[in-house]
Amino acid sequence: MPSPFPGMDPYLEGYLWPSIHSQLSPEIARQLAPKLSPKYLALTTETFYYGDPDNVVVAARRTLSPDVGVTPTGVPSLPSSAAAIAPPPLRMETVMPAAVPHVNVEIRDRASRELVAAIELLSPTNKRGAGRRKYLAKRRRILQSDVHLLEIDLLRLGRRVPMLRALPEVPYFVFLSRAEQRPVTEVWPLRLQDRLPVVPLPLLPGDPDVPLDLSLALTNVYDLCHYGLAVDYAAPPEVTLTAEETSRVEQLLHPFRTNGQGQQ
Repeated sequence: MPSPFPGMDPYLEGYLWPSIHSQLSPEIARQLAPKLSPKYLALTTETFYYGDPDNVVVAARRTLSPDVGVTPTGVPSLPSSAAAIAPPPLRMETVMPAAVPHVNVEIRDRASRELVAAIELLSPTNKRGAGRRKYLAKRRRILQSDVHLLEIDLLRLGRRVPMLRALPEVPYFVFLSRAEQRPVTEVWPLRLQDRLPVVPLPLLPGDPDVPLDLSLALTNVYDLCHYGLAVDYAAPPEVTLTAEETSRVEQLLHPFRTNGQGQQ
C-alpha cells in the first residue's frame, strides 16, 4: 500500500520515526553504493544516545560520575549509631533512559578510506538538548574540514541547523555544504505537498556529483517495511500542522479514506 503523500508523510514523524530513521539511512547507502563503485564506498555508521520519555538526551559515555561519592580513606570506621534506620515506605520502579541509535552514511575513498562526504539524517536526538550540542560540535568539525556535508531534516519539531539568515517557514529541508563553497550552503525548502528532491552528492575534485533520489529512498522504505499498515490515517497525525497543512492533508487522504484504506 503506497503512501498517500507525494513527499514526506507527517504520520511518520511521531512514534514511528526511530524505525523510519534506522531504515532510511541504510536505504540511502544501498542506493548510492552501485553509483559510487568502484572508487568510493557508502558505509553506515551508528552512534548511540540515551533518551527518556521526557526527551532528556545525553551522549553515551563509558563511565558515569555520580553527584555524591563515597570513597574509602583508611580511617577507622566510626562507631555505629543507636538510631534505627528507617525502612522505605515504598519500593517503586524509576524511568530508565533507553539507548537511541542514530544511523548516518559516510562516503569514503575506497583506496585511502578517506572521508569524502557525510550524510546526516537528522532526528530528535540531534535537534534539541544535549544531543543537539554534541551534533553541532561534530558539524563544526566537518565544516572546518574538506568533507562535504549533506543534512536531511524531515522533522518539523526541534531546531534547524544554524544559518545566518532566517529559513523559510516550511516543515522540511535538505542542506548541502560543499567543502569548496563554504560558507555558502545549497538549501532545498520542502512543503508538505512537495516531492522529495533528487539531490547531488559531491565527491573528490574531478569526479562528478552522484544523484541521490530521496523520494525513491523513502518510498522503498515505506513499501518494503509495510509502514502503511502501522499508520492510522483515519486519525490526525501526532505532530501539529498549520491550518493550510491540515487542509492539504484532508485533500490527500480523502480518496485514501473513501477507498477504505488507512483504517486500523
